Amino acid sequence: MVCKTFLLKYGEIGIKGKNRGQFEDVLVSRIRHALGSVEGTFDVHKEQGRIYADVLGDDDSFDPDEVIAALQKVFGLVGICQVMKVPLEDADEIAEDAVRFIAQTYDLTPVENPEEGSGENAVPDPDAITFKVHTRRANKHYPVPSMELDAEVGARLLDAFPGKMKVDVHDPSMMLYIEVRDEVYIYSKILPGPGGMPVGTNGRAQLLLSGGIDSPVAGWMIAKRGVVLDATYFHAPPYTSERAKQKVVDLAKLVSRYSGPIRLHVVNFTQIQLAIYEKCPHDELTIIMRRYMMRIAERFAKEDGSQALVTGESIGQVASQTIQSLVCTDDACTMPVFRPLIGFDKQDIVDLSLKIGTYDTSIQPFEDCCTIFVAKHPVTKPRLEVIQKSELKLSDGIDEMVEEAVRTAETIEVGI
Repeated sequence: MVCKTFLLKYGEIGIKGKNRGQFEDVLVSRIRHALGSVEGTFDVHKEQGRIYADVLGDDDSFDPDEVIAALQKVFGLVGICQVMKVPLEDADEIAEDAVRFIAQTYDLTPVENPEEGSGENAVPDPDAITFKVHTRRANKHYPVPSMELDAEVGARLLDAFPGKMKVDVHDPSMMLYIEVRDEVYIYSKILPGPGGMPVGTNGRAQLLLSGGIDSPVAGWMIAKRGVVLDATYFHAPPYTSERAKQKVVDLAKLVSRYSGPIRLHVVNFTQIQLAIYEKCPHDELTIIMRRYMMRIAERFAKEDGSQALVTGESIGQVASQTIQSLVCTDDACTMPVFRPLIGFDKQDIVDLSLKIGTYDTSIQPFEDCCTIFVAKHPVTKPRLEVIQKSELKLSDGIDEMVEEAVRTAETIEVGI
């Protein structure tokens, strides 16, 4: 019998009180979207604090690993279980279903017509599976108490697999879970989900996305808290290639596997960068460029209905990320700026990028505009009044350049 039901467990949305149903509905919607790219037809529904995804029809060719991989990118899920769903039956029949489930899941052959109690005295195999049965009787009308059903199922497993299974209630290598509801759900493996909150429950934000390691990870972390993402990328042709742009599109696609669709704005930043390079002190180049990036990203954020900006900055990682530099950068915009990596070491960020699958793309050798115009000796403790004074040198024409950059930006829908 193919296990064609997935029991999906959520975490912190379970403590949302009277609003929990709204969070559950968003999570169900995100699960349906994730399974839309998987072969098979699924019925995703919720009941009694649980969410289920049932494979519909008689086609058993669906790939459980593909389903699980898709579900493990849905923020809000903490546990994914492939379960055997059987009708509500008496304890003897549930025990027989448990035997079939273990035989199928762990590739064991049950003894035919075993004598009751024969398994308890069998000589255990050195590689015997230690196990514990845990029943949750959500349906209080079911007459058999949980502990009694635990004992019945455990005894039946010992008889069916003499020497191959051994009870260990303290440190079992395998847990067998039985949930008694309107139907009975039997499972043993709880695969981890990504946790967090369902995307779409906590507003919208604009990510300043580059081709580096940090910003895709920052976007992933903010999306994990339930925030819908859009993104802005600053392109500088001919100093940066089309391949550099494609690299950022690829990164947005990787993040969108978790966050859902991303609206990516590609801004031609060349003229603005050249003006800054020609008219401003070179040790202040990066700070002033970042200020104009924040201004432009905020423009798109307001158009997209975002409430905040997101960057991949970490204190002290580079000269433009000292506290003094961040103060100067934040002064250029009015929206709050979220920096989820602010206290991370570089290795922490690399480890996360490897986990979410963006690292290999981020390290491709296609430089973005930030690295082309970098100063040899950038200021590390800029003073805001000095930076503002330097920007006055740009007053002739910079506003028109910003308007042109916004007007000509290319918008790419990623992950649709």
